[in-house]
Amino acid sequence: MTITPDTLAASIKSALATSETAALSSFEAAERLAALNLNTARSLFEDGIAAVRALIAVKTPNDLVAVQSALVQPAAEKAMSYFRSSYEIVAQGVEEAIKPFEAQYGELNKAVAEALEKAAKSAPVGSEVAVAAVQSAIAAANSAYDNLNKATRKVVAITEANVAATAKAAAKAVTPTTAKKTA
Repeated sequence: MTITPDTLAASIKSALATSETAALSSFEAAERLAALNLNTARSLFEDGIAAVRALIAVKTPNDLVAVQSALVQPAAEKAMSYFRSSYEIVAQGVEEAIKPFEAQYGELNKAVAEALEKAAKSAPVGSEVAVAAVQSAIAAANSAYDNLNKATRKVVAITEANVAATAKAAAKAVTPTTAKKTA
């Protein structure tokens, strides 16, 4: 396969477009995460002011227990919601940033396979073994990439399940505690 200035320029343009798409999706994820953090900070500030006002109004020990019960559960739920939301933003951001590279990887594989086919047809007699070895190496590399991709997706799925289970367990852990205090 001969590399011409046109094919090199096309490859550079494609790589630049892929990098630009990945960078823009990363910026979008960062913006969403920053917005989540600002909204969470604002909510925490407002909740803190409300909690201080509620504590100032406490007159009896029973009032204190009631205020604690009213504050603990929502705070735990908001914390878990924040962690779940931030995880989702990061996971989606990574997924979106990887997509353009996966597409480019597929195109590169196709181009290499076509080049190998052309090389095999025009190669001198006796070079079939070398071409077959290169094709085998590429197939092995593709298989390794696919296995790594599948393993990564499994890890993401397991992590998502663990985040959901942790959120559920934390919510359950807070609920009985507040129920006992008020009883």
